[in-house]
Amino acid sequence: MEHASVFEAGMPDWQDLRLFLELDRRGSFRAAAAAVGLSINTLRRRIDDLEAQLGVTLLTRHAAGIRLTAEGETILAATRSMESAAYSVLRARDAASATPAGEVRIAVTEGLGTFWLAPRLVEFQRSNPRLVVDLRCTMDPADVARLEADVAVQLVRPVNPDLKVVKLGRLHAMAFAARSYLDIYGVPAGVEDAARHRIVLQVSSQTVSMAEYDRHTPGMPQSGYVTLKTNVSSAHYWAVANGAGIGWLPTYAAAIGARLVPLDGLVQVGLDIWLTYHPDAERIDRVRRAIDWIRASFDPARYPWFRDAFIHPRDLPATLKGAPMPELFAGFAGMER
Repeated sequence: MEHASVFEAGMPDWQDLRLFLELDRRGSFRAAAAAVGLSINTLRRRIDDLEAQLGVTLLTRHAAGIRLTAEGETILAATRSMESAAYSVLRARDAASATPAGEVRIAVTEGLGTFWLAPRLVEFQRSNPRLVVDLRCTMDPADVARLEADVAVQLVRPVNPDLKVVKLGRLHAMAFAARSYLDIYGVPAGVEDAARHRIVLQVSSQTVSMAEYDRHTPGMPQSGYVTLKTNVSSAHYWAVANGAGIGWLPTYAAAIGARLVPLDGLVQVGLDIWLTYHPDAERIDRVRRAIDWIRASFDPARYPWFRDAFIHPRDLPATLKGAPMPELFAGFAGMER
């Protein structure tokens, strides 16, 4: 009876609190409603009910979205702690099972997932036949703290202090073009000469932003110069491979299967590769196995294109130990274009 009286005294509904969290994350009722699968009016009513139950005004509505009140900020902080504790319960449940079976969710940028990790999954599956791998290839970083994935491989360093962050290596990108493109337009002599060429860009939150483009090409308008923009690596790669223009690809790009020519004298880009997961995940056997496999898959000693130092594509084969370079990407060699 004592516990019942506590809840009757005004304990808020956890589902309504989660809606409040999502509303703050999305910044508007429209975006939050779409994310949680409710109508805008239903979401407004649920938030109104929550405010009435708590006896405080949580937010004010504006044309550009919402703004939390001081009371709302306090309630939000407490709700975040509740959410974190709830996810800790789920991780503790998973850790209590010693059986290396079930599903492990790996979030990874689309290019590294498609061209690098996916071809290597066979070796992991053969060692862990009872595990199901949910490989989520996306250009938006997964929120590991909220269990959107068990582990994530991304090109932007996470800032959540509650997460474990490990640098796997560095992705080096340089300009490439198809032989068919160079036969028509020739090889650019340098950055100044690139203005007469056709450029293909991959623009996403984890690769190149248009601000980055403007920094490297000040005063050079996109019109007539940038001929194609894509948001995922596979579309970007095959656009360049089929002669759409010059594009920036990882130094191992030619090993994937297309006839690509690296172009010297143009901009080179380096992006660190980060592995992130919650520290509690290491106690879950199936996740621990995935973490160990991912770290081995990006071992710079074995795969020199992930080293901190830039190695030119023509020099990569000589640095390899073991299988010829194209065999490491055999899952995509010969793909129809």
